[in-house]
Order: sequence, then C-alpha cells, then structure tokens
Amino acid sequence: MKTAMVLGATGLVGRTLVNILLQDRRYSEVTCLVRKPLQSSQFSDPYNRLKPVVIDFDNLQDYQGYFGVDHVYCCLGTTLKQAGSKSAFRRVDFEYVHIAAQLTRAQRTGSFVWISSVGADAKSSNFYLRVKGELENAIMRMPQLPHAAAVRPSLLLGTRSESRTLEDVAQKTAPVWKMLMQGPLKKYRPVHAVDVARNMMTRQKW
Repeated sequence: MKTAMVLGATGLVGRTLVNILLQDRRYSEVTCLVRKPLQSSQFSDPYNRLKPVVIDFDNLQDYQGYFGVDHVYCCLGTTLKQAGSKSAFRRVDFEYVHIAAQLTRAQRTGSFVWISSVGADAKSSNFYLRVKGELENAIMRMPQLPHAAAVRPSLLLGTRSESRTLEDVAQKTAPVWKMLMQGPLKKYRPVHAVDVARNMMTRQKW
C-alpha cells in the first residue's frame, strides 16, 4: 500500500486526480494540502482515505512533515488573470512548486510529479511558457531529488468552477482539433483532465 500527497486538489486536474487516487486500492491514504476546507461533495471517498490539511502556502516550508509519503503529486497552477500580476503568477507556478520539490527531496520521498505545460521553454518570449520552462530546469537539476517527472498538457478539457475562454472554446471544438492536429501537432491537442491525472500516476515510481 502506498501513501500520496496532492497539492492543488481543488483545481480541475487536482480534483480529478484525488478522486482517482481514492478509488485506487494501491493507496492507503491521500493527503491534500489546501488553502481552505474541501467540499466533500466534490470527492468520493468510499474507503475513508482522504486526509485534507488546511495550510498557508506562503509558509509551505513549515509543513515539511506531510511530504513524508511515497508519491507527491503537484497540481498547483493559476493564470495571469487570476493571479493579478506576473509576480503573483510566478509565486504560485514557480515558487510554490519549487519549494514542494525541495521538501520532497528533504523527506526522501519516492517520487515527485508535477504539471508543466506543452511548449514550456526557459527561453520562450511567452511569459507563461518561460516560467514553466524555468521551473522544469530548476527541478530537474536539483541534486539528490528522488524520481521527478513533469507532465506537459495542452489546453485542458473538463468542468471548472470558473470559466476560461480558451478552454471553453476548446471544449466545443475538441473533435475538430483532434482531426486537424496529427503527427507532430498531436501534443497540442486539448486534453481531458482525467487523461492528465492518469498520466501523472503512470509517471510515478512504483
């Protein structure tokens, strides 16, 4: 039996991932570090494995002990619009995730898997992709970090609590994108959250 921890459990992929983990008999406990209490209606926990812990992400290092699990899944992420500024965006999408990777290393956890983005590149002129690329470089170059892997989805498909214009369009036109994006373009197809969550699980070290 394995234990898991999820950061970003209330987002589209995070919520989907937690529900899959709770149904997976290979896991005995799933800890979720969250900003505010979880809505139980969003999760199915038939085996009473869910362990939500409300924390202050600005002091994430104070919760190092929770990283002593087998698998860490990091689904943290925001948008420039939600964050309100580039510095606030970077705090969530780079700093929080980087600290989580450091705490994973400190606890000698089995593996660390996080969500990046297709096109992530530290040299990109696009701020979003540049931050994602810089984070990939920072984590993959981290010495003595147990097995680490980035999942790089394109636009996400699924039901969100808030509306995102590009993703709303992608939802409606997904069949068209699937037909048009073949070969090298396949990686840019919109992808369902459940597929991203399952991909994260396959990237863990079992």
